[in-house]
Amino acid sequence: MRRILVLIALASLALTALAAAVAAAGAFLLRDLGPLPPRYSGPPLPRETVVAEMTSILAAEGITVEREPSGVLGKCHERLSGRHAPETVDTAMKAALARARSEHGWQSGRDIGGASVTLTKNNWTALASFAGDPESGLQAPVIISLICVDGDDASTAPTAPSAPALAPAPVPASS
Repeated sequence: MRRILVLIALASLALTALAAAVAAAGAFLLRDLGPLPPRYSGPPLPRETVVAEMTSILAAEGITVEREPSGVLGKCHERLSGRHAPETVDTAMKAALARARSEHGWQSGRDIGGASVTLTKNNWTALASFAGDPESGLQAPVIISLICVDGDDASTAPTAPSAPALAPAPVPASS
């Protein structure tokens, strides 16, 4: 019986030491390291600046695109689309992407494979898709999607109209 009590005491001592070690490790892992660094480098860019810059980069290579209206208020997503001659669309797109890197500070983004290229600059990512072979007689589509890292660009997002102030209801005259 005495041997069992000694074993129980040793086991409880070992469990106490293990619990203390786990608590110390957990406290170390959960310590406050301060705010997280931003997920991008450089100051955040307004959507108007990014759209104008990418439109001018493409125009310098002879690609005309139009900005499509964003369907979601408050979200950082823009889409530029247009059409270009199928014989030169790939060459023009590659030249535009090279120009964006060399003259405007865009960096190569993650390789997503396929016929798409990503570029990043500050808080924006541009996704350029290569169309492939359009049908005979048709121009090749050009699509550039611009996505904000933060997902919300409150400084440049369109604002909803404010609601009119409600006037108090007239008080009926008492007799």
